[in-house]
Amino acid sequence: MRRQRLFLLPIACIGIVGLGITGYSLTTQTNAHTQTIAQDTQAPLREPDVVYVPTPQETVDEMLKVAKVTKNDTLYDLGSGDGRIPITAVQKYQVKKAVGIDINPERIKEAKENAKKAGVTDRVTFLNQDLFKSNFSDATVVTLYLLPELNVKLRPQLFKQLKPGTRIVSHAFDMGDWKPEKTLQTPGGSTIYYWVIPKEIPKNLGDG
Repeated sequence: MRRQRLFLLPIACIGIVGLGITGYSLTTQTNAHTQTIAQDTQAPLREPDVVYVPTPQETVDEMLKVAKVTKNDTLYDLGSGDGRIPITAVQKYQVKKAVGIDINPERIKEAKENAKKAGVTDRVTFLNQDLFKSNFSDATVVTLYLLPELNVKLRPQLFKQLKPGTRIVSHAFDMGDWKPEKTLQTPGGSTIYYWVIPKEIPKNLGDG
């Protein structure tokens, strides 16, 4: 009987060690899973300025048409939501580069997934940034769907960063005292405003 007990001890030890290893493995996997969830549920950089409402696809097409985008353009969409404007600009109008900027990481995640489905990730980029702190100075076209007060707040930044001749298109809202060169209505009832950055910025517009 003593010999049998002696032989059982190593087996018991192996079982305990095995449980220890298994427990460690489960803990590690759980921690990794928790970390992944935390990354996926990242909070916005700050509270978004507007409630997300997607631009109708018909309006997207009209905005890009009025801006006369081509394969030579670099387009920035400020407040890009699900990414439909940058994606359409590359997919349908063949712009060489399109960038979407949005403060909400959930929208950025959604936009990246949409770009992947559309097969345009080689020319479309989405940045989780505060657009009021972003650099978009290489843009030749800028698209917006914000609010009137946000457009006016953004105006000095547009004048400061963008080169003369850069086209700006806004869905639904104007820019206060900066009168658009064109205003049009889509068949679906959306209003589109169109501006071009002038060579000389009027003094009454530069301060927002």
